[in-house]
Amino acid sequence: MKPLAERLRPTSLDEYIGQKHLVGEGAVLRKALESGNIPSMIFWGPPGVGKTTLARIFANGTDRPFYTLSAVDSGVKEVRETIKRAESNRFFNAKMPILFIDEIHRFSKSQQDSLLGAVEKGTVTLIGATTENPSFEVISALLSRCQVYVLASLEESDLLGLIDHALQNDELLQSKDIELKQTDALIRFSGGDARKLLNVLEIVVNAQSKEGKVVIEDKVVVESLQQNTFRYDKSGEQHYDMVSAFIKSIRGSDPNASVYYLARMLEGGEDPKFIARRLIIAASEDIGMANPNALLLAKTCFDSVAIIGMPEARIILSQATIYLATSPKSNASYVAIKDAQSLVKKTGNLPVPLHLRNAPTKLMKQLDYGKNYQYAHDFPGNFVQGEFLPDKISKTKIYHPSDNPAEQKILQRLKAWWKGWYY
Repeated sequence: MKPLAERLRPTSLDEYIGQKHLVGEGAVLRKALESGNIPSMIFWGPPGVGKTTLARIFANGTDRPFYTLSAVDSGVKEVRETIKRAESNRFFNAKMPILFIDEIHRFSKSQQDSLLGAVEKGTVTLIGATTENPSFEVISALLSRCQVYVLASLEESDLLGLIDHALQNDELLQSKDIELKQTDALIRFSGGDARKLLNVLEIVVNAQSKEGKVVIEDKVVVESLQQNTFRYDKSGEQHYDMVSAFIKSIRGSDPNASVYYLARMLEGGEDPKFIARRLIIAASEDIGMANPNALLLAKTCFDSVAIIGMPEARIILSQATIYLATSPKSNASYVAIKDAQSLVKKTGNLPVPLHLRNAPTKLMKQLDYGKNYQYAHDFPGNFVQGEFLPDKISKTKIYHPSDNPAEQKILQRLKAWWKGWYY
């Protein structure tokens, strides 16, 4: 019998759960489906949020031929054969086929190049699915011909609705005496992944099937999963849990745990470049100004991994991981941009002070653009105190140096410059 997640796969937008910003009433993808005007597009989001399902709904809803390839087991040959088959099946006013490519980020440049002609000529409408940022993983020529839509992890309300839907509509579950007492553990283990949620639900139900009555509560869910541990799956399941543990171990300055989770990911077949990108993020988010060299080393790690490849790349990743884990930590840069964005959203489009504005024309100069601007390099120490923020938020302190040697030196320098203005 098919798995529960496959049995409950939606066949229309009315059955589809989540992504209201894309498929809700009046949203862009619902309009596209209703009009039948389907552009080539890429769905970017974590596992289990409905990327493949959405592609199938588009094919069913427009009555188009549907071809599917997986980047894991398809090469240039398979791509060309599929495109040729799509061309041969188009007669007169036949509708343009949809070519769905799962994990398109795993396609090499040559594989992606082989798609360009078919997309440009309109032989197929391409729909790609990826868990990785397409800006990094999809060639620019192909990316420019596709609309990119971001799918988010499902909200708790979506997941609760999915549980109810499964219990009420799946014939196999309906045939069992199931009592739903608690859902916290189900939601927690799902991690916003609908497929994972349904897999967990199925495991819990199957674990109690021989006992007659099935009771779903947090304790039972935890016990059932301990007996049915998920293997690491680089395309889903524990993927995001493992990455989370990896980053949190680095943030927690534990090189032992950090290298352990690195090894878990590498042994599970994780893309080394994916890991290297996470190290770059950690270098800024968790180390930042406490050790600016961390970002340089992380970037060098990424470049080296891309050039060297496995298995030697594991040594480079290990070095970078240990370096980041043992570096002093600061999230001041992360907090600063987060607070700055909140301030922008709160205060809106405040006018830039006149003395900071560019004045390339005579009219702008007459309007005092750039007037009284003080050029820092004309002053001792290349510094002069003055206002750079809009008047409404004058003297608002956004950057708060953390308590580490490097940033304490920065703080002393800022205090000497600004003398009570900010610090």
